Amino acid sequence: MERKYIVLGGIAAVMLIIGLLAINSIIGDEDAVVKKRPNFNISEVSHKVAVEKPETAILEQAAADISQKTTSEVTVYNQEFALIKDSREMELEKGVNLVEFKDIASKIDSTSVTFRDLSFPSTFVVEQNYEYDLVSTQKLLEKYLDKEITVQADEGESAKEYSGKLLSFKDGIVLQTAQGVVILPIYSKVQFPSLPGGLLTKPTLVWKVYSEDAGKRDTQTIYLTAGMGWKADYIAIVDGEDKQISLSGWTTITNNSGTSYPDAKLKLVAGDVHKVNESPKYEEAYDYAVRSTAAGAAPPQFGTQALFEYYLYTLERNTDILNNETKQISLLSSEAIPVKKEYVFEPSKGGYYYGGGNSGTKVEVRVNFKNSKSTGLGMPLPKGKIRVYKQDSDGQLQFVGEDEIDHTKEDADVDLFLGNAFDITGERVQLERQEISKGISREQYKVTLENAKDTAVQVKVKDYFYGSWTISQSSLPIEKKSSTQAQYIVNVPAKGKAEATYTVEYRYYY
Repeated sequence: MERKYIVLGGIAAVMLIIGLLAINSIIGDEDAVVKKRPNFNISEVSHKVAVEKPETAILEQAAADISQKTTSEVTVYNQEFALIKDSREMELEKGVNLVEFKDIASKIDSTSVTFRDLSFPSTFVVEQNYEYDLVSTQKLLEKYLDKEITVQADEGESAKEYSGKLLSFKDGIVLQTAQGVVILPIYSKVQFPSLPGGLLTKPTLVWKVYSEDAGKRDTQTIYLTAGMGWKADYIAIVDGEDKQISLSGWTTITNNSGTSYPDAKLKLVAGDVHKVNESPKYEEAYDYAVRSTAAGAAPPQFGTQALFEYYLYTLERNTDILNNETKQISLLSSEAIPVKKEYVFEPSKGGYYYGGGNSGTKVEVRVNFKNSKSTGLGMPLPKGKIRVYKQDSDGQLQFVGEDEIDHTKEDADVDLFLGNAFDITGERVQLERQEISKGISREQYKVTLENAKDTAVQVKVKDYFYGSWTISQSSLPIEKKSSTQAQYIVNVPAKGKAEATYTVEYRYYY
């Protein structure tokens, strides 16, 4: 037995030694990886590179200049931010390079920037600065306080120039000239000897980039920016019998990020993506004209795919996304979608009704359809407004209501509240309330629906209850839809009315 323990102890000791050797090997490998990055003085810059994206107006000229070659991919989220993938070609020298990366979004989140050298993965950013102190009249005057400038002032029909040291510019310009102090409350031109250092014409990322090799390479810069967003809006046109609709969907992309993205690959993400300290939503400032679908269903422009727990819509072609622009692109178009129009009466809408008395509410008009391939849809529908129109007797489209849908998956039902019926009204009256015994009460109600139309209608009544309840008596079949809701159908004749009564019993537990 003692020999057995000695053998086992020896095996354990050998295994421990092997483990320590393995750990030391791993640590050594990690040290080797770390040591691949050289020690250097980051103030020593061997090469300065200015990488500036060309403007849209000079795309053809820029395409010929390989140093300015650029492509972009823009992924816009419906929470007012975007992911920018900016691919550019640059030339680096061996060692540390000072790179000025211009024409980026002015609303960039500089902490989200990722730089990749696609040609040489060993290249890395040593230091990054985001410089956004842009040139302006105010900035130039601030930089030239106590320095010589020239100001042109209009004096009657003539103009006169004054040169001197700038003393102030708060209430007009105050100069110290050779003849004394001159105050110029109104001036037409200010001339500066040169552009002072530290001011930029556009926001710029300034990097110190270390490269082990010299030469041209393809790079990609990825960052998040605020100031961009998208939303979906839909136009539905109801047919004369209220049994079918033609539905067209549009995406609206708003770019206020501070830069343009010419010839960009556009992708849209629909879903509720969590983001810390989200920027506030921009106020809706754009509406849409009615777009007729009479010409038939338009071919889809966006491909759809699942992305994590969201949906990604990819435009099948590149497009220009200009700064301070609102762009609309067709998302979908489908005709002859079967719909059902319903009249819904909810006497206790907005909360549980209790305590006796009468209640009367409007009768809602709703239309619903199924988002399925069998109805001509069957694609994930992004959150947005659906505006509904119908032709009048003159053949002109008239607006009949709108509602907002949430992100809607395939094969889900879409239910739209369009307004309240004019010719149909409802009322609920409590006829009786009794305390049957301790913990049990009974309430009796009557619902009356009136119809001034020339045709009979069917009204769906939804009523809400609280606690433990049962319907003990009713004049019509009542379906218990949930622990808080009962539902039944009332047929109301043309130019007439219909009534329904029921009794509900509540049980209380003390």
